[in-house]
Parts: sequence; structure tokens; C-alpha cells
Amino acid sequence: MQAEQHAVPAPRPGINASLVKSTLVCGLGGLLFGFDTVVISGTTRDLQRQFHLPKSFTLHSIGFTVAIALIGTMIGAAFAGRLGDRLGRRDGLRWMALLYLLSALGCAFAWGWLPLIAARLLAGLAIGGSSVLGPMYIAEIAPPQWRGRLVGFFQIMIVTGILIAYLSNFLIVRASLGAAEWRWMLGVAALPAAVFLLLLFGIPRSPRWLVQQGRLDEARAALQSTGDPNVQQDLDEIAASLSAGGRREPLFRRQYRKPILLAVTLAVFNQLTGINAILYYMNDIFTRAGFSRNSGSLQAAIIGAANLVFTLLAMSVIDKLGRKTLLLVGSVGTAFCLAGAAAIFLTGRHEPWLLWMLIGFIAFFAFSQGAVIWVYISEIFPNAIRGKGQSLGTVANWTMDALISWSFPAVAALSSGYPFVFFAAMMVLQFFLVLFFFPETAGVSLEQMQRQLESA
Repeated sequence: MQAEQHAVPAPRPGINASLVKSTLVCGLGGLLFGFDTVVISGTTRDLQRQFHLPKSFTLHSIGFTVAIALIGTMIGAAFAGRLGDRLGRRDGLRWMALLYLLSALGCAFAWGWLPLIAARLLAGLAIGGSSVLGPMYIAEIAPPQWRGRLVGFFQIMIVTGILIAYLSNFLIVRASLGAAEWRWMLGVAALPAAVFLLLLFGIPRSPRWLVQQGRLDEARAALQSTGDPNVQQDLDEIAASLSAGGRREPLFRRQYRKPILLAVTLAVFNQLTGINAILYYMNDIFTRAGFSRNSGSLQAAIIGAANLVFTLLAMSVIDKLGRKTLLLVGSVGTAFCLAGAAAIFLTGRHEPWLLWMLIGFIAFFAFSQGAVIWVYISEIFPNAIRGKGQSLGTVANWTMDALISWSFPAVAALSSGYPFVFFAAMMVLQFFLVLFFFPETAGVSLEQMQRQLESA
């Protein structure tokens, strides 16, 4: 009787302690990213009074004071890819942690408007740099089957940072610290920034960056430390993907037109949702709808909590449903909620529903665009140009963010409903762009994705 033969299943990559630790540490950069991005929302009224800032579209205005960090993110994102290619993704993040620390201390002890602007610019540099290097680092150490959830953890930490910022602002307002409130709001980030800097000395370098530098033994050790079951096979595949151009490969070549177009389109429409303008001016939006400052801070914290809950939900299904499905669902949901908010402001009726419209908007955004953007951009560029490509997509994101955030107070002063009408229309357009032009990336290795997009 012939013995029954059983096929030996191929080893499936899992998650080990080193991979978890590296993802958690890198996620602290996302937490600081989220915190420093929106913490300014609780300080706008105090800063206006302290420094006599108008709402008009000028350099010396509250809009520019908010947007200066966004200008910093553009600069930080533009140079972070080169920094990551030169020093490595991990060591580049160390510089970002130092900038976060200096920014928080600078804001806490700013003696005038210009020092405050300088400190917020440093925060922007750190946010822009970490938004490039953080997702890129995690994408390069993660197995394909887990990459969506692990890179998505960076987004979870961003929204956690947003929630902590809103809660921190609310508690500081309740503490009645007087004229020093805004200093405490902006300065408390110094502690997590210091912790982030210290922990970055305990995680490995990216194996793909090590291969790029020709340090194959270190790359092999890095792959082994993350639990890769096919170390030599994956090492050979990474080396083959880099053999054509290496680290000197230019970004703007015909073969890379598809990933470039995808990254820039996704990044621009991420801001055309209106997400950051709404987050930055959340307290002002509620004030215009008739809420008190104390109440507005609490509503902002509730919205921050919804952001976290639906980001966690998205992370649980992003590798199953895929990135494209989440984007399509989010486009429909955000368009509806933005249109509802616009109707409330334009008619001056049903103001209590504003909170629910904004919660719905945040929920759909977190479930779609918020969960997908950093994952998707980190996946679609080849190894040889990932640093440059990630920088390009991130610069596009922050450039649009700065333009919208700077102009939002002036446009909203004409009518609070106009910005929401525009954002809703953009989400309708995004639905069709994603439906017809965006490929799915879930479950595909970075090297396989490279081959697919180059042949498109």
C-alpha cells in the first residue's frame, strides 16, 4: 500500500518580537506627528490675542501661524528621502526625534511671535520627515501578508496622537492656567519626543537599505531578526530589484510614471477631503456653530476618539478588503457628511447635527483615506527610488495641506459652508479616479509590485 504523501506547506511569515518592537518604536514618530499636527487647534484664539494676529490671508496672520508647520513639513518631506537614503531610515528618524524635542521646548519658552514661528517650523520639519521615513521603514521590514496592518499601525499612532492632543488641550483648558495655557499645550510633546529618541537606538536598520548600501551580511541579519522564513531568497530578490540603477536611480523616468501619478494623486486628494483644515480649526468651527470654548474642546476630543476607533477598524480589514475598496467606501461616506455640514452652515439650521456630520466624516476618512495613504505610497515605488518617491508623494500631501490650511480662515470668513461644498465635490471626483485608475496592492510583495507597475 503506497504511503500517503503530504505536501509541505511553504513557510508563512509571522510576527516576532523584534518586528513588533521596531513597529512600536517607529509608531512613536506617528504619535508625535499626529499630536504636533493638531495641537495648534487649541491655541488659535490665545495666539490671536497674544500676538494680535488677523484672520486675513497674510504672512502675519493666524492662518500663517498654523500653516508655518505645514511649510516645514513640505521642506522636511522633500529632503527626508535623501536623508533616509544617505543615513538609513532608522538614523534619519533619530534626527526627526531631535527636531520634535527642540520644537516642543522652543514653543514652551517662546518669548515672541518669531521664536514661536521658528519652533513650529522645526515641528513641521519633523512631521514631514517622519511621514516619509516612518512608513518607509515599516514597509521595508514587514512581510507582504502583514504589511498593510503594520504600516497602518503608523496611522493608528497618528490618530492616537491627534486624540491625545485634543484631550490634552481639553484638560489644560479645564486647569485654567491663564496666559500660559498655549505654552503648556504646545510644550508637553517634549516628553514623548525624548522617549522616541532614546528607543530608536534599540531597533535594527532596514534590510532593503542595507542591501542598497552593499552590506549584505547586515541585511541578512536584519531579515533574520524580523522572522523572515526565506532569508536568502528574499535577499536575492531585493538585490535583483536594485541591480539596474542602485541608489543613483533617477525618479523621473518613463517607467516610473504610473507610481508617480498614483502617489501625487492620492496625496493631493488626501488633503482635498479637508481633513487637516477641519482638524486644525476644529474649535473655531464649533464656535461658529454656537458651541462654547469648553464644549468645543470636548466635541473635538469626541471626534478624535472616533478617528481612532475607525482607524483601528480599517487596520483590521485593510489586508483582507484591500486598499482600493476602503478608498471607494470612504469617498462616498465623506462626500455625504461634508455635504451635510455645508447645508448646516449655509442654511443656519440644525446646528446640533454638525457634531454628527463631523463624526461621520472623520469615521469615513479614518476608515479609508487616513488608513490607506501612508501604506499605499510606501508600497508602489521600487526599492531603488522608494526614498525619492515617498518624498514626492509626501511633499504633494503637505503642499496641498499648507495651501488649504492657510486659506481656510479667510474663505470660511466669507461663509463657513463654502469650504465644505468644495471638499464634498472633490470626494465625488476622487471616487471615479480610484475606481478607474488605482490598482490593488494588498498581499503583493514590494518587488512584485515594482514589476507590475513598470509594465503598466
